[in-house]
Amino acid sequence: MRLEAQDSGIWALRSITQEFTALMRDRDFHGLSDWMQKATATGIPAMKFFVKGLRRDQAAVNAAFFLPCSNGQVEGQVHRLKLIKRQMYGRAGFTLLHRRVLPFATHEEHRPP
Repeated sequence: MRLEAQDSGIWALRSITQEFTALMRDRDFHGLSDWMQKATATGIPAMKFFVKGLRRDQAAVNAAFFLPCSNGQVEGQVHRLKLIKRQMYGRAGFTLLHRRVLPFATHEEHRPP
């Protein structure tokens, strides 16, 4: 049995998150306020909290819709570094971490001044 059939709240959450994804992909800024009202009306506490966060940082939300730049590449590299650190936790020192993070760099290039 599908999870959505067991709980209507899960179906509503899935539906509203897919709508948000489409808004962001299409950069449909004008549909955002309607989506926020709809998300808040679901009664799901996590959605209310998310919408509250969007309203609190409205300038960043506007920038996401209107500016062509993205910090996705930076976030991806940070995620990669954190994943490597988690995999190595308690097993190795800084030298091995350095070799995994910068595998093609020579030691002379990264010596402290």
